[in-house]
Amino acid sequence: MNKRIIAALQLGSSVDGTAATLARIVSFKQAIQDSHCDLLVLPEALLGGYPKGSDFGTRVGYRTEQGREEYLAYFQQAIEIDGPEVQALTELAIMCNTSIVIGIIERGGSTLYCTALFITQNGEVNKHRKLMPTASERLIWGLGDGSTIPVVDTTAGRVGAAICWENYMPLLRSTMYAKGMDIWCAPTVDDRDIWQASMRHIAYEGRNFLVSACQYMGPPQAGDMPDHIWPADKPLIRGGSVIVSPMGCILAGPLYNEEGLISAVIDLDDIVKARYDLDPAGHYSRPDVFKLTVDEEPRPAYKTQ
Repeated sequence: MNKRIIAALQLGSSVDGTAATLARIVSFKQAIQDSHCDLLVLPEALLGGYPKGSDFGTRVGYRTEQGREEYLAYFQQAIEIDGPEVQALTELAIMCNTSIVIGIIERGGSTLYCTALFITQNGEVNKHRKLMPTASERLIWGLGDGSTIPVVDTTAGRVGAAICWENYMPLLRSTMYAKGMDIWCAPTVDDRDIWQASMRHIAYEGRNFLVSACQYMGPPQAGDMPDHIWPADKPLIRGGSVIVSPMGCILAGPLYNEEGLISAVIDLDDIVKARYDLDPAGHYSRPDVFKLTVDEEPRPAYKTQ
């Protein structure tokens, strides 16, 4: 037996900003410790926020000054990898003896990135920047490159992450399978029923455990969003955090319409048993027919010679 405990913490970004959200995360310290989890996954864009319903004053061909002010306010809530928020999360990981994967909005110069942050139980930090922001997300987030597609060794196993609709990129999935993951992390804000089907498919396709953590955000406050755009009594994001086995079976969740922590005891040996008849990076990969090339070079704006 090769037992571990993996968990997802479902909560939403505070309307009071990043500091309040961080305080809310830290307030779950006792619950995290009580769960004895080896890995804790938190939602996409949790620190920094997911601005659902915002258009930042943009239409095709023009931008408004009000939209620029809205972007500035959003930018100011983003965090930096060497900032105090990451230090606080590192201390939380060490105190709880767990590895943490959390979605953040990362400042990189004057560009924002939707990033999955990996913090091991020993305080080591890695990151994955979302390769392809979806639809209007491209207004506010830059594109990641191939240099941040890590698979991180933790006490829970080998862990990687794809953020929200990155999970629908077949070549990214193939790349991550080839890196030899045990646990697929999927921070998201997608609360639709079809997301649950996707999570079960990816776990079954990769024959790995999967943890998806989704934000939960209640109905908009009065005046935040017109009723014809979003009903006043409907949650902005209803959650749906879930844990899935390598055979596509739901082990915990999905959790809807509330904050909370879900967890499951897993046996890493189940990955080997599941790959007996389908190993997507091994005997089922057919590299004699198919070839996948991944450019993992960083792509900065300029390079010195």
